[in-house]
Amino acid sequence: MDFTLSTEQEILRESVRSFAEKEIKPVAAELDRKEEFSYETMQKMGELGLFGIFVSEAYGGQGMDYLSYIIATEEIARIDGSHAATVAAENSLGIGPIYYFGNENQKRKYLPKLCSGEALWGFGLTEPNAGSDAANTATRAVLDGDQWVINGSKTFITNASTRISAGVTVLCRTGALDDGRNELSCILVESGTPGYHAKEMHDKMMWRGSNTSELYFEDCRVPQESLLGTRGHGFHQMMQTLDGGRLSIGGMGLGGAQGCFDMALKYSREREQFGRPISNFQINAFKLADMAVEIECARLLLYKACWLRDNDLPFSKEAAMAKLYCSEVMHRCANHAVQLHGGYGLMKDYDVERFYRDQKLLEIGEGTSEIQRIVIARHIGVRCL
Repeated sequence: MDFTLSTEQEILRESVRSFAEKEIKPVAAELDRKEEFSYETMQKMGELGLFGIFVSEAYGGQGMDYLSYIIATEEIARIDGSHAATVAAENSLGIGPIYYFGNENQKRKYLPKLCSGEALWGFGLTEPNAGSDAANTATRAVLDGDQWVINGSKTFITNASTRISAGVTVLCRTGALDDGRNELSCILVESGTPGYHAKEMHDKMMWRGSNTSELYFEDCRVPQESLLGTRGHGFHQMMQTLDGGRLSIGGMGLGGAQGCFDMALKYSREREQFGRPISNFQINAFKLADMAVEIECARLLLYKACWLRDNDLPFSKEAAMAKLYCSEVMHRCANHAVQLHGGYGLMKDYDVERFYRDQKLLEIGEGTSEIQRIVIARHIGVRCL
């Protein structure tokens, strides 16, 4: 087995790491404090090529593999979860469904602007009463002549209510199947469409520098050709999208855990008590050692899942494992990092406080840790209800 990254991947890592250190780190804490989305860093991330990394160059993408995209996400998350959320959601949830399921006209119309960072796109899945049970969506779309009429709402949707948000992919109930289950389809809705309104959500504990939205559809009419892919294939599209999204969350967890470790190691070497650095006390050294081991294990698991995906091999089980493990590794690393910082770890003057808050969503978003365990159990042949 060869664990060596390609020259292109190493260059990508170094360039994204340098960018994050120079452009994101100086503003991350202030954006978090103000709960403000940064259009300036958004533009710079677009210029760096962080959107559409895995998309063909024919549609404005970088034409790289999925592992490269995850490496970029990891390096952004090492510095700030909010910016990483913008990158991850735009690539896996915004761009991904259009790229993989859209027709040629849809790809040509939307992807170039999304890949350049000129525009953002949301993925309308979660509803107030349909989170883990996303297939039970209440949002309906009825075909009226040559138009879909959509009614319903979505919540916790990333990138959907900025001034550059171009639209959203909406999972809708479009009918009923012969066995009584909902027929689900995905429909593209552009911003500014009458009957569609996106409202920014505030007072978040975490990812305060990213954009999170509530979506409302009231007799919202879109052309019949706004259907994404084939009618009734929405559940399949959703599940495939979430598989890729779980790798994204894994990348955020891995990068965040690395960021926590870096801060904890630096601080514990500088902080002295009883005449020596606190890193020299065995109990603290063991915390750092445990963090290093778990981060290495997380990286190997996540990169293997990406390798499977890039080689067109089944990866759903490994994606769930990577999402689960990487998010919980960041949980433990953030906890250790705050503990090593002592009282200062509870103060907003130190970035580790922000990392401690940002971590929690990774165990909830795109499938909770509990749901991941159900997915994994089913993959290993255990019937789990």
